[in-house]
Amino acid sequence: MVDVGEEADPGLIGKRVLVEPCLKEANGEPLISPWYIGSECDGGFADYVTVAARHAYAIDSSLSDAELASFPCSYSTAENMLTRAQVTENDTLLITGASGGVGSAAIQLAKTRGARVIAVAGSKKQQSVLDAGADQAIVRGDGLDAVLGENAVDVVVDLVGGQDWPQLLTILRPFGRYAVSGAIAGPIVELDLRTLYLKDQRFLGCTVLDDGVFGRLVGLIEQGDIKPLLAGCFALESLAEAQAFFLDEHFTGKLVVDMAL
Repeated sequence: MVDVGEEADPGLIGKRVLVEPCLKEANGEPLISPWYIGSECDGGFADYVTVAARHAYAIDSSLSDAELASFPCSYSTAENMLTRAQVTENDTLLITGASGGVGSAAIQLAKTRGARVIAVAGSKKQQSVLDAGADQAIVRGDGLDAVLGENAVDVVVDLVGGQDWPQLLTILRPFGRYAVSGAIAGPIVELDLRTLYLKDQRFLGCTVLDDGVFGRLVGLIEQGDIKPLLAGCFALESLAEAQAFFLDEHFTGKLVVDMAL
């Protein structure tokens, strides 16, 4: 933090901060719909950015700047999904797209809650999701209903969607919770409404961060309960290289563009 406004805490100057990625206030006014840095407002590839003080969290950690930068967006998304789904130590949950940024974050964060985690990932990433903390790994494309059976999990954290989506409701128990924040395999799915209502399942769309989610995440980082999964670090001038690396999909975790390189 290099400077603060008139009503902000001057004690923040000189401290490292993490910026909550879901901005609910800007220019002193509440926002009707939240902004996200790099989407509704600029700053994703900037040397300096301004945010409302409520969105800047001082952090005390020995992790590097690049490691800390790997947390805010993906980990807060994952923590928000687990919060909405009310995940506890009594739950077994399945995570699709588990080797990605949000998926690998969800593995770690679910384990801090004491839950049992089943991760779905590509065949070459099975060990990486187990290393991240998953209790069981399933190869993407294998029939989930055949591998796990009906009513096998309490919670589904879905980042994929796609044509295999109906299996997620088959393996989800009655009164189970389905949380979604991605559709990388396709946004259009086939839903048999009878499955939804006969099994009393709950659907949770997750984008805007609930109050308290980011603060809890910062606490977990400071306590060392979660670790950064930094798959690569690139200079801004190497952005095209970073994008090519991202599209290659041969990594688990997050990529960071470091403005200091």
